[in-house]
Amino acid sequence: MKEAENIIVGISIGDLNGIGGEIILKTFDDARMMEFCTPVVFASAKTITFLKKHFNSEIKFHAINNIEQIALGKFNVFNCWNEHVKIEFGKEDQKIGEYALRSLQKATEALKNNTIDALVTAPINKHNIQSKDFNFPGHTDYLAKELGGKSLMFMITNTLRVGLFTDHVPVKDIANHITPKLIEDKINTLYTSLKQDFRIQKPKIAVLGINPHTGDNGVIGSEDDEVLRPTLKAIQEKGKLVYGPYAADSFFGSNTYKSFDAVIASYHDQGLVPFKTLSFGQGVNFTAGLSKVRTSPDHGTAYEIAGKGMANENSFKEAVFSAISIYKNRSDYEDLTANPLKKASKK
Repeated sequence: MKEAENIIVGISIGDLNGIGGEIILKTFDDARMMEFCTPVVFASAKTITFLKKHFNSEIKFHAINNIEQIALGKFNVFNCWNEHVKIEFGKEDQKIGEYALRSLQKATEALKNNTIDALVTAPINKHNIQSKDFNFPGHTDYLAKELGGKSLMFMITNTLRVGLFTDHVPVKDIANHITPKLIEDKINTLYTSLKQDFRIQKPKIAVLGINPHTGDNGVIGSEDDEVLRPTLKAIQEKGKLVYGPYAADSFFGSNTYKSFDAVIASYHDQGLVPFKTLSFGQGVNFTAGLSKVRTSPDHGTAYEIAGKGMANENSFKEAVFSAISIYKNRSDYEDLTANPLKKASKK
């Protein structure tokens, strides 16, 4: 495992008309960040020069055309294109979506080839990035295809972790997606991630119900009684500390979540509304279950403030720290489990 300062964190630039470039520069304008990692931004020297000038950034960068040219301890910019890009902050632009995809593709390739250790993705516009090479509802599904594994959208802070059974699925289709197999797969992915990525030896997981009041004994839907409860019981019988289903409306307001290492919600807004209410600007989106580490901030492109110097970089900075921490934890876990006789303590 690398020393902390030599962990190489790749960064996809995201939608150039959004706040991605601004939060990246603000994060690494703090020179102390180089003590924790070596960043590699997948964009171009011309683009970063434009962003530096626009946002009055003093950061010095090291431009490279070959990934092997990464300079440890410096702010590296990998040239994914050479032409000038017309950036119009706050505007949705199909051409800008093409550059966002080019950045993501190059960063993902470097991650697959182990030339970067972890990936932090700046926000994309899910509409303008669509193409024959990107036909996905977001980063999570694209990276699951490219990197392999059973992905799980996992929102994290130091005090709250929320996973999802379904993420970018229309509300009308949610119940049909939540099958016994999906429930077991997602809980197993979450359980493994808590052990290897967060050093929790015996994870305790809460599961939120599908329907209001978990169906009220069938009055408001039968899915909780017919699908969720029996599947959770079968998982419990295998030794996992999985509890629920809990009624979602009171679970967070009553602070019940504080009794668990993680919570898994049935659908996107059921989990993300309380998560972002409790931790907006500090939360991190981590894709658990992949063969590699990927994180991102808990917000989108924020076109309404793009280019105005108003963007808060805290969530992006937390995404970088989380990527470093998870990479280190996973490396330690792999070392320990590869040699179970090795005497070492898990801190």
